[in-house]
Amino acid sequence: MSLTDEEVNKIAYLARLKINPEQLHNYACNLSSIFDLVEQMNAVDTTGIEPMAHPQDVTQRLREDVATEPDQHQLFQALAPETEAGLYLVPKVIE
Repeated sequence: MSLTDEEVNKIAYLARLKINPEQLHNYACNLSSIFDLVEQMNAVDTTGIEPMAHPQDVTQRLREDVATEPDQHQLFQALAPETEAGLYLVPKVIE
């Protein structure tokens, strides 16, 4: 897919990017080569291949879900100007 300079200008305008007119042709060539690569990847037959989140078959090390900090809820509630039923009350800011 080959992009024209006008198309690159439109993309830059939509992305709110300022492109130097001297570099416009370079951007068009670079974007076109990226789109060509995407087209090549889309042409590959991937039927029967399961999607993966990571290129290596790695499982994430998980730590035990244990509270490491003391419960200071009551202390923080005591410092608040207004609370009710364990919740902080704040002034209404949206009408």
